[in-house]
Amino acid sequence: MVVAGNGKMRMGRKLVFSSGHRYWSTELTVEENKARYGRWASPYNHGHNYNLFVTVEGTVDPKTGMVCNIKKIDDVVKERIISAFDQRSLNDEVPYFREHAPSLENLMAFIHAELAAPEAMPPEAPLVGIRLEELPTFYGEMNLTDTWKMNITRVYNFSAGHRLHNDELSEAENLELYGKCWNPAGHGHNYVVEVTVEGEPDSKSGMLISLDELDAIVHREVIDRYDHKNLNVDVPELSDKITTCEVVAQVIFNILKEKLPVKLARVRLQETPKNIFEVAA
Repeated sequence: MVVAGNGKMRMGRKLVFSSGHRYWSTELTVEENKARYGRWASPYNHGHNYNLFVTVEGTVDPKTGMVCNIKKIDDVVKERIISAFDQRSLNDEVPYFREHAPSLENLMAFIHAELAAPEAMPPEAPLVGIRLEELPTFYGEMNLTDTWKMNITRVYNFSAGHRLHNDELSEAENLELYGKCWNPAGHGHNYVVEVTVEGEPDSKSGMLISLDELDAIVHREVIDRYDHKNLNVDVPELSDKITTCEVVAQVIFNILKEKLPVKLARVRLQETPKNIFEVAA
């Protein structure tokens, strides 16, 4: 649980379901399907084990010590979502997806419509957030701020070396400030980069952006250029900077913001399991 800024408490619940789906329209030719859906275009189903996180918000009842009995949340989600999706072929067994591509974005839109309906959640705990994970490297979110906004996140990895050093400081000052990270021979990390884009899905593909296009841009502009490189020496935009995770995250954000055809909402960079930094629009 998290205390919201308005003094209310937010409560999250995780549920799981497994579904099959396909990216294919019988109204299109093979080439048209490939143009719309990329490498995922196929007349045959594939499947995912989805993780669904539902967040509600309310005031803690002094009598029960709860925002809401969590069983009520489970019952609603199981009735409206899990029973319809679990062990189903979405294209064939869920009427909505006979007319809409079963993209992660459209799944979230369907889930939001079902759970945000006035009669859905208990009145003491309205829906304020959804997170749907299709793969460990691909998830989407919808969150209530002023309005409901949708985003998707793709996860990437690269390995790189660097050294933290400030030319304006003495050796003693650098050692005091950066410790082991000032090692003259450098050191390395296995970085994890999360790239989050925001917007409205295309009405035909159901996607905010083609994952093929997103992957190609991120790899070309960042991953392929940074992987197995010395960030201080081999990456021009970092060669005159102190390569802290904060600085690297900001540089990555600035690069992708100019290259992506949709709004870049966030870059999250994990240097180690204990060092994670985020830059948001």
